[in-house]
Amino acid sequence: MPKGWSGRILWVDLGKGSEGAEAKIIEYPGEWARQFLGGRGLAARILWEYLEPRIDPLSPGNLLILAIGPLTGLPVPSSGKMVVAAKSPLTGGYGDGNIGTLASVEMKKSRLDAIVFRGRAPKPSIAVIEKGKFRLEPADDLWGLDTWETEKKLREKYGRYAGIVEIGPAGENQVKYATIISQEGRSGGRPGIGAVMGSKNLKAVVILGEEMPELHDPKELRKLGGKAYLDVRKSKGYDFWMRQGTMMTIDWAQENSVLPTFNFREGVFDGYKEIDGYKMEELKVNQRGCPNCNMICGNVVKDAESDPSELDYENVAMLGSNIGLADLSKVSVLNKIADKLGVDTISLGSVLAFAAEASEKGLIDEKVEWGDYEKFKELIYDIVYKRTSLGSLLAEGVARASENLGGDAKDWAMHVKGLEISAYDCHAAPAMALAYATSPIGAHHKDAWVISWEVATDRFAYTKEKAMKVIELQRIRGGLFESFATCRLPWVELGLSLEYYPQFLYYATGVKYTWDDLYEVADRIYTLIRAFWIREKGGWSRDMDTPPARWFKEPLRKGPLAGAKLDYEKYNVLLDYYYELRGWDNRGVPRKSTLRKLGLDFVIPELEKIVKLED
Repeated sequence: MPKGWSGRILWVDLGKGSEGAEAKIIEYPGEWARQFLGGRGLAARILWEYLEPRIDPLSPGNLLILAIGPLTGLPVPSSGKMVVAAKSPLTGGYGDGNIGTLASVEMKKSRLDAIVFRGRAPKPSIAVIEKGKFRLEPADDLWGLDTWETEKKLREKYGRYAGIVEIGPAGENQVKYATIISQEGRSGGRPGIGAVMGSKNLKAVVILGEEMPELHDPKELRKLGGKAYLDVRKSKGYDFWMRQGTMMTIDWAQENSVLPTFNFREGVFDGYKEIDGYKMEELKVNQRGCPNCNMICGNVVKDAESDPSELDYENVAMLGSNIGLADLSKVSVLNKIADKLGVDTISLGSVLAFAAEASEKGLIDEKVEWGDYEKFKELIYDIVYKRTSLGSLLAEGVARASENLGGDAKDWAMHVKGLEISAYDCHAAPAMALAYATSPIGAHHKDAWVISWEVATDRFAYTKEKAMKVIELQRIRGGLFESFATCRLPWVELGLSLEYYPQFLYYATGVKYTWDDLYEVADRIYTLIRAFWIREKGGWSRDMDTPPARWFKEPLRKGPLAGAKLDYEKYNVLLDYYYELRGWDNRGVPRKSTLRKLGLDFVIPELEKIVKLED
């Protein structure tokens, strides 16, 4: 095993042995490290190798994975990231998310590249990893508490420097888009990874490490990392970023007609000034960031209940304009409730908007009006605690809710592969629509935020160049940063040179990667995840890579781009380009030649049981 990686996975079988769990260290092959790096890549490889195919995601047999990468926790910009992954209960396919948390640094100091939980604890429990040793502790006194109170109590017991991730009532009640939370606002695992954790009776994971693994050249790494930190600080956009962070995107999205409004009917919102970055600055009382970050993006405001709430663009757009709520102090309350209960704010904003539209169209009996703050607040508790039939329906996500309601509800259920779309309208953004449609977890922006490039070029074109750009960004953002595992924002927002990263890897591990090598790693990860989806779904079709019907059928009615909508035939040409560039056939299934080229020969026998593979 090269330096920088530990080569060790802590494997925990919950529900076994006299102590309620059995734990052992598994040493994985060094080739896995070189080929998949860590984080998302390692999680995908573990799921393919060890998960029983087509298992129920909320059964004890599913695997809950916490994974870090070769750069996690090191003295390089924004390196405090951890990937949480499992088979998704929301989509039935591969699911993951990343969290900025002290737990990632403490994992590194525990000399663990991943922690895997299988089975179900006999009662509510906390997993504690202290100086590399595992124990299970009872959590009866914490079960039912919100995430803020849970972490407060655990920090009182384990200390301020303990790495802690936990779930709230949403995870306990297995809401399909429950997330894992850390540090009162760090949230990860949109496709229901918090529900998987809840299904295992696991309330929290506490990690206390001891020392970092051996690095190839720690002196040069620290020196180069210090230079990169300085470059971040010297960026011309740094001061404004520190003022607004991602909240600056509200004005940009409004100007470019991509701000999700009224369940993605429109791309502009009349009340956008009441929820934008400048309004946020009026309410701002603090900032929070992830470990090892000098461009912190967590803007904390005082909400309408005089409590702190940490905001970013996605949660404000989805719980603001998308549900017709033009009051940032009230949007902040909904966001705070979601974080405390442990439910994804993006999916939540989508299901609330879905409920408002269903009410408007008479498909549900309950009255839910656009912008009705008190009703939306009530609905969040109905969803998390499943205390009403509507709440139970919405707890399943918009895909299942639309199937239940019938009629044309599927046309305006805003999701891909079952995961609700994050906060960019794509009536006039075909490349971003493609990015959503081909994201490996379902409709999420983190893999290829191509929309800023697209609106600055020819936003109405359906060209091969756009498919190439989506793949380029997927490689860098979703393949590499998710597997390093570090934050992409120093590069995305402040222009930190990508040329730092192969050097960081070399000084950490001693392995020299060219950019061609790194792109191949990323392609390997994406193709393995696609193979996982095919295995779990029992096949594949192009419909799985197609955005919602609303963007094709209903044109924008407001703003400078009124009348714009996606063209279905042209979109399918764009998708053909994407498949061709990926080396997948016209169904979206990887070709044998591609699998062999990427060193994924081992998936061929399993896939051939399900689909006929082309050469």
